[in-house]
Amino acid sequence: MSFRERTYTLNGAVLAATGIDDHKAFVRMVEEEFPVAAPANPLEPAAADYLGGEARLEQSSGSALVALAFEGPSSAPIMNVLKHCLGSSAFASKQLVGLYGASSASDASGTVDALSKAIATTPSADVVAAAKAAAKGEALKALGNGSQSLADAMTGSILDSCGFSASALAESYDAVTVEDVTEAHSAMLKSKLAFAAVGDISAVPYHATIESRFS
Repeated sequence: MSFRERTYTLNGAVLAATGIDDHKAFVRMVEEEFPVAAPANPLEPAAADYLGGEARLEQSSGSALVALAFEGPSSAPIMNVLKHCLGSSAFASKQLVGLYGASSASDASGTVDALSKAIATTPSADVVAAAKAAAKGEALKALGNGSQSLADAMTGSILDSCGFSASALAESYDAVTVEDVTEAHSAMLKSKLAFAAVGDISAVPYHATIESRFS
């Protein structure tokens, strides 16, 4: 009840109606039915904590698909550079970055081992340099891939630097240092593991077993 009283208030409501012949009469009726709109209490923004976790879906497919991910940096340029450092099977979504792989059911454990090793390896300076070039090119190319890509790029840039331009976007990637990526990689591995497995996954290790490798 207290949640309802705090949340479902009228001072922020919009009432829309169609088919009204007498607008003034309708307004009077609404005012009579809702004579006092209780003020809403300001709500503290809820903290969105990253929790990690595991999802497993058993299917008779003869193969296994697995993905490992951790919490990534809040900076979009550093996040994208870190993603490219992890390799061609890396992915990043908002503040989640990781690797995925596929194998036969019997080789699933080995695939998890290989992904774990790859994601735990600290990127070298040469790898970071190549990743910066790839991430920068990807970001600039996205500007010409339609309104959604442009909107995403603008949002990320504004959140990072409170402004947007193609040159500023390029400079934000140029400014990423090896130290930035190394620190982001270290912080990533200290977060909790998110793990997913789909297919014939009887040979796939469980979450606790995999997470212990990064402790």
